[in-house]
Amino acid sequence: MKKSRVARLAVPVAVAIALVVFFSAWLPFSGRSARAAATAPLGRLRLPPPDGRFAVGTVSLHLIDRSRKNPWAATPPYRELMVSVWYPARDAGRYPLAPQMLPGAAAHYGSQDGYGWLGYRVPPGTIDWSATMTSGHVDAPVASAGNGHRFPVVLYSPPLEEPRTWETTLVQDLASRGYVVVTMDPTYEASEVEFPGGRLIDSEVPQWFTQAQQDKDVPALMEKILNVRVADTQFVLGQLTALAAGRESDAGGHWLPQGLPGAMDLRRVGMFGVSAGGITTAEAMYSDSRIKAGIDLDGNVDSPLLPAGDFLSPVWRDGLDQPFMFMGDPKTDHNSVPSWRSFWTHTRGWHLDLTLDGASGENSYKDAVPLIPQIARELRLPRSFVTNDIGSIVPAQAITAEEAYVSAFFDRWLRGHDTGLLDGPSPRYPDITFVK
Repeated sequence: MKKSRVARLAVPVAVAIALVVFFSAWLPFSGRSARAAATAPLGRLRLPPPDGRFAVGTVSLHLIDRSRKNPWAATPPYRELMVSVWYPARDAGRYPLAPQMLPGAAAHYGSQDGYGWLGYRVPPGTIDWSATMTSGHVDAPVASAGNGHRFPVVLYSPPLEEPRTWETTLVQDLASRGYVVVTMDPTYEASEVEFPGGRLIDSEVPQWFTQAQQDKDVPALMEKILNVRVADTQFVLGQLTALAAGRESDAGGHWLPQGLPGAMDLRRVGMFGVSAGGITTAEAMYSDSRIKAGIDLDGNVDSPLLPAGDFLSPVWRDGLDQPFMFMGDPKTDHNSVPSWRSFWTHTRGWHLDLTLDGASGENSYKDAVPLIPQIARELRLPRSFVTNDIGSIVPAQAITAEEAYVSAFFDRWLRGHDTGLLDGPSPRYPDITFVK
């Protein structure tokens, strides 16, 4: 059944605020401006290049967990995922660049039912989402880490309903700095997941929430979503271990790029995520000691993904032993949140709380930062279109600061290389505030 805008946004009471923002932000597209945008040539967007010394390679893998029942649908009976691996590459110029989104996923993302419209209010048919190219060269051979070393591995988990592709700017930057980065799509939860052969599975989240609200059982749904994501993360780690041990193809028989199995150092694994993905990061670290360090980008501990009422998610109750960093919204008062105080008190590992001045929620930490301003220019939209999505940040400065602090964190805790950037405020990044 076709999903309406309202149905797709039918989430818990907290999202009522988002609905107000959504419909107020629709005003720029009303009447004549909407018709003009719909008839203009399709706009094309560009992602900023990475700053590291390595060229970047990428490969998408189809993974199947036949030991685990499909948690969301009767068919297929098993859990299946799509992941992308981004890595330092050599001879990259001989291999084609990867698009940010595959054609089927891009078409759905830009449709009336897609997240480009529902999440960012970009009118369908105005942007060619399939034309945005990354800096990743498909199937390029892996570069040498030097001196017989391997590259640390970092996992990425996206926000609720968003695809793994909307953190490409930061992901490919980490790869260019010498990390193997694995981005994971939560099937049936991401806005769309395109599998080999063009098969597409879009989000079932609106239907889940509608049913859960009718059943007055939203907390159980939240808990299930989080538990499925953690199980996905553990499965992906197991698959990476199998690949590192010599398995050379994915479930569909796609061969790995030359050198990838031997390039991953799975003794040094980190993880980060945005919003729900940040919460998933903390939960996965609590459940799996293989993950040595983690970052939560604007994932508040009191989130719709966490069970409500008296239940306190174990990680927020008990804290973590591993290093953990938050980068979030400066408007959030963490001291007023009991679960936040509990986590901060009980975490034994090194921990840090940063904010980006001018940030406004999770969009300030995603590909929305470089792309939304371009869309506004393409469609001649008011500045409010940009600030409603990404806040008052200066995009280039925000991207540079995020890349610097994320890479400094993983350099310190996965490589043992400490630049001192995490020790206190830096005049190089005046927009970063050290909260705790």
